[in-house]
Amino acid sequence: MRDTGKENLKKLPKIDELMEKISQRGDLPDISRQLLKEICRKEVEKVRALALRGALKPDGNVEEIVTGKIVKVLKEMTRFRLRRVINATGVILHTNLGRAPLPSRALTKVVEIGKGYSNLEFDLERGERGLRYDHVRELLRTITGAEDGLVVNNNAAAVLISLNTIARGKEVIVSRGELIEIGGEFRIPEIMERSGAILKEVGTTNRTHLRDYENAIGPETALLLKVHPSNYRIVGFTNDVPIEELVALGKKASLPVMFDLGSGCLVDMKRYCRSMDEPTIQSALSKGTDIVTASGDKLLGGPQAGIILGRKDYIGQIMRNPLNRAVRIDKLTLAALEATLMEYLNPETAVAHIPVLKEICEPLAPIRRRAGRIKRQLEKVGGKKLTVNLCLGKSVVGGGSLPGQEIDTILLTLEITGLSASHLSYRMRSLPIPIIARVEENRVFLDIRTVQAEDIADLVKGIASIVESC
Repeated sequence: MRDTGKENLKKLPKIDELMEKISQRGDLPDISRQLLKEICRKEVEKVRALALRGALKPDGNVEEIVTGKIVKVLKEMTRFRLRRVINATGVILHTNLGRAPLPSRALTKVVEIGKGYSNLEFDLERGERGLRYDHVRELLRTITGAEDGLVVNNNAAAVLISLNTIARGKEVIVSRGELIEIGGEFRIPEIMERSGAILKEVGTTNRTHLRDYENAIGPETALLLKVHPSNYRIVGFTNDVPIEELVALGKKASLPVMFDLGSGCLVDMKRYCRSMDEPTIQSALSKGTDIVTASGDKLLGGPQAGIILGRKDYIGQIMRNPLNRAVRIDKLTLAALEATLMEYLNPETAVAHIPVLKEICEPLAPIRRRAGRIKRQLEKVGGKKLTVNLCLGKSVVGGGSLPGQEIDTILLTLEITGLSASHLSYRMRSLPIPIIARVEENRVFLDIRTVQAEDIADLVKGIASIVESC
């Protein structure tokens, strides 16, 4: 009886021969010989182990097996993990899909700053070292009316450093109904604990009154904190304290008031939809709030950033906090944020130029036209295997903004003969440009509100390739 394991072991190619064969191919990435040698060695060892277990066919081409494995490793190694996807979920600020798409102006600025040197921390007028924050401070002041502003790498960091600066070792009074959990299981109480501040809860989950804050103030109180519950709503028998009342109490007790707004809204959304009652940064500051914190990549529509605005003395203290070095904003984010903020110098055009606001405010008619165009193109390439139907649906803002707010949209349902909805969804996610859709009631839905004109060609091409392979 033949020992096929030993026979296959004899067929294992030499490392040098493998390297030469791989190097002669023109369809593989260019990597160092040292790295290629290590990959070849590892894959040969794996095939050797299979041969010893008798897991290889006796008549198999061992060299081809090894070569195939090496080629697969090389291609996978140089495939970008962070990739563009087509968002057909209807969730406009989809945290898992990168939240806000950047305005064209911001993208142009990122490329310009990223490909060369910049005056990131250089004062061109004085010819000496400057502050990176100065590039957006005046814009923030102009747009929001704040005395001063500072930007860090995200809103959790903005809350953390503000609390650490103003209330470390002291009490911070906050309503029990505002102790929210934000994305990634980050909870306000835990952020407060890491900041060194001492949490003092008042009120109940659904009802908190001004007297609850008043009665809780003591000699160890350093700050009154209000947190906008931007990722949920409590309805029914509820009560919370408006920011203006909390500010009045703060003045009476000589205590600063901080408002974590979260969503970073800079335009009055009620102008475009009466039910979108989202407080703006300008409104919070105009009511006398000492510190306001917000995200850059939610309703503001820019890059991930934490924006801190308010009184000049508090912003100065926060800026001097050594923790600021650990949470500071980088040059590419700063470039994108500056360009995004410039759009708000004219709020009327900002809604048209900032993708998030454009998607939220886009009327149903152009979405219906876009859906019809996609439907016709899909039917043309899909033939009898593909069934496409158009129907009404609802989009959401997402990203912890405007919870419960639904926006009318147009949906396309897709069915491909021989594919279940779950498998079709998987195939769509596996495309070179993945398409992320909804799967409900064993049907795949494309929400066209979040599918833009520049996505259409790639979407149709991707679906067509799935149909062809069935």
